[in-house]
Amino acid sequence: MKYYKIGEVSEITELSRDTLRYYEKIGLIRHLEKDNSGRKKYSEKDIEWIEFLKRLKATKMSLKDIGRYAGLRYAGDRTSGERKKLLTKQLEKITKEIEKLLETKQILTGKIKVYNEKEKQTGKIV
Repeated sequence: MKYYKIGEVSEITELSRDTLRYYEKIGLIRHLEKDNSGRKKYSEKDIEWIEFLKRLKATKMSLKDIGRYAGLRYAGDRTSGERKKLLTKQLEKITKEIEKLLETKQILTGKIKVYNEKEKQTGKIV
């Protein structure tokens, strides 16, 4: 199994070392192994988990809920139902946000179309 140092993980995940350490401090990343020098080392699974944390953060899930999800994950399979509820709730939130954005896109597209028509009629940029 290949292991990575924090600097390498920082480059791979595009998260700063400080962010990775903060995630450890608040319990989002746990159970890292250590090398012979006592430095923490990250596995491929750790990196996959960090990438998933980034996905949750990108959905604007609160750090509190991400922390709850992480705690449930580390508690094991018996918490899968609770984790599913958290993800379902977040999916509902982002689905609503996507709908709002699509509506806004449609409005902006319509407005741009009006300006394009005015430019065609006048021959000038309005």
